[in-house]
Amino acid sequence: MFDGAFPLIFENAKALRKNMTAAENALWLHLKSFNGYRFRRQHPLGIYIVDFYCHKLRLIIEVDGSIHDLPAVKENDERRQHNLTASNYNIVRFPNEQVLKHIGIVLTDILAHIEKIEKSQKQNTSSNEGV
Repeated sequence: MFDGAFPLIFENAKALRKNMTAAENALWLHLKSFNGYRFRRQHPLGIYIVDFYCHKLRLIIEVDGSIHDLPAVKENDERRQHNLTASNYNIVRFPNEQVLKHIGIVLTDILAHIEKIEKSQKQNTSSNEGV
């Protein structure tokens, strides 16, 4: 579930949980148990710490502040997203402002991602049963 995360990553995640942004806190209030799924906050996955993670869905939700607009940070985000996607994680990103001002739209979008993943999981299960 932690995809080989090292102890230092766990310590960093613990510190991040204590210092979540306003947008992360706002979303966390809704995600603790969303649509019957359990999410974790500031969760270690390998060398990364993701903002929110649902193990059953392999769904990562990231909330990005304005620092993510900087070229170096944007490049790092793209590399990180590529690596996580290559490891079969589903990733959805939201800007802080959207979370803070339009939480209903964000939650609807997350629900749509969950439904898409559930549908894909059911298709994979049924195709594996025929083997």
